Amino acid sequence: MQKLSPVRRVITSTNEAGQSYIAEDGPSPAILTLDSRPGYQNANLWRTHPGIAGGISPDDITEHEGVLPPAGGTVLRVIDFPPTPSDPEELRRQHAIVFETMFRDARHQPDNPRHAGMHITATVDYALVLRGEITAIMEEGETVLRAGDVLVQRGTNHAWANRTDEIARVAFVLIDARAHP
Repeated sequence: MQKLSPVRRVITSTNEAGQSYIAEDGPSPAILTLDSRPGYQNANLWRTHPGIAGGISPDDITEHEGVLPPAGGTVLRVIDFPPTPSDPEELRRQHAIVFETMFRDARHQPDNPRHAGMHITATVDYALVLRGEITAIMEEGETVLRAGDVLVQRGTNHAWANRTDEIARVAFVLIDARAHP
C-alpha cells in the first residue's frame, strides 16, 4: 500500500494595503493519524464560525476537535482511507479507536449489523472522492464512489469501506445542521 503525499493547503488573505496574497502554502498543521490504523490520515484544513465580520474566519484549525463543525459553522477535512481489513474483529477494533479518539462527538454504532463504522452526525456533508474508490454504506444499500464522484450526505446513518488494495482519498465539507437557539 503506497502512502499518499500530504494534502497541500493554500490560504489566501488581504494585506494592510487591501491587496490579496498567498498567506500560507503547505501541509495542514492539523493532521491526525493512528498508529493502530496504518494508512489512515485525517487532515483538518479549515473551519468557519458564524457571525464573523466579513465572513473571514481565523485560522484556528489546530484547535478543532471531533468530527462536527463549530455550531453554525463548517469544517473542511481530507481523509485517507486505507484498505478495509477483511477480519471483522480487526475492522471493529479500528473503527472503535477512530471514534473513541478522533470522533467522539459522532453517534457511532459499533454493533450495527451493516458495518462497524456506522455513525450519524447532525450535518450536511459534501464528500468529494479525490483518489481511488470508496463504498458509501447506508442502512439500506450502498454505492461505490470513484475519483470525481460527489456524495451529499444529509444527516443520515452511514459508513465508509475501501474494498480495494490502494488508499482512497476523500475531501469532506461538513456543514452544521444542528438546531441553535
